Amino acid sequence: MSQIPSSLIEFIRKTGAQFRVLDMGRRVQKMSADQFEKVEQGMAPYPQPFLHQAWIALLLWNQQQKEQNVVWFLKLPLDEQGYLVQAARDDLINRIYANIQMFMSEEPASEERDAMKDNPFSFQPDQEKMAAFHAYANKAMGKPASQYFESAQQYFSGQVDLDQWQNLGFQGIADYVVRLDQGNTEQKLCELLPKLPEQPLSVLSTNLENTIPGHKLYAALISRFSDTLKQGKASPEHIAALARGISNGHDEKAKQQIISELLDTDYALEPEVIVAVATRCWSALQEPTVLQKFLEKLAAGKAGQEGFSKILADLMFMPAMRALILMAFRNEDRSEALSAAIGTMFGKQFNQ
Repeated sequence: MSQIPSSLIEFIRKTGAQFRVLDMGRRVQKMSADQFEKVEQGMAPYPQPFLHQAWIALLLWNQQQKEQNVVWFLKLPLDEQGYLVQAARDDLINRIYANIQMFMSEEPASEERDAMKDNPFSFQPDQEKMAAFHAYANKAMGKPASQYFESAQQYFSGQVDLDQWQNLGFQGIADYVVRLDQGNTEQKLCELLPKLPEQPLSVLSTNLENTIPGHKLYAALISRFSDTLKQGKASPEHIAALARGISNGHDEKAKQQIISELLDTDYALEPEVIVAVATRCWSALQEPTVLQKFLEKLAAGKAGQEGFSKILADLMFMPAMRALILMAFRNEDRSEALSAAIGTMFGKQFNQ
């Protein structure tokens, strides 16, 4: 590799490896090479920024040389409009290239060859996201699921007593969710969902945010969520998990309805619940009436002014949300609490 590549995509393609790009920010999800290339070239903003950055996993593999599989976890800064900061991307490529050149000149070769060594753009995903990543990676490379998959599959298909969930592995549940499209797996889960205990349902739900559930499964998830809200006995942590579980479905009307129901309850005053809505269910907030409820609960909630400002700063960084939120701020029927929170965040002149 004599000349430094001008982009990450060019760099990867020159290796001749197969590759997969995953967004690791708000949820773990596939990103097409074309989409990532447009982001790299400054032709499109990053679609789902999180904390003002692009969180990316690059998986490179070679079917003939499996020992050379490579994973890079990268976080890259975005500008105020959500576009990739080109200087940071160029710096990243230069660092990777320099490390590779060093490896090639080593004599004898070092056992540890990490192209991301001492790289300020690398990050380590938390356990939850790492499990989802491994599930996606194994499936993409045609590898079997982890040793924990079978136990999860048996449990969620009703072959095991529902109270015997304590030994389920988090990795196994992540593998199970990624492979929901196999056979009648999803249908069996639909049948079991109304009876699932709270704890395994919570873990399942946090993993379901990383996939797009089928129509029947999504309807079953919405139904269980609605029933739980009506009963009013669940913990805020469980409600937050259920919100994450329905966040990636295609039925936007159903999603808006259930999030609206949630925002009508005191659960929405809890920090973990309102954060789950903001970071995962933002598409439901594109409906003005739902967004107004969200802002009122955020202003009155237990997260306080600091939480209000941090959550909105992150949410307004998303391309589709900033204009909608600013418009909602102008609503003459907003409460005094919301007006005060807006004034503290942006200055009192904003309310005038």
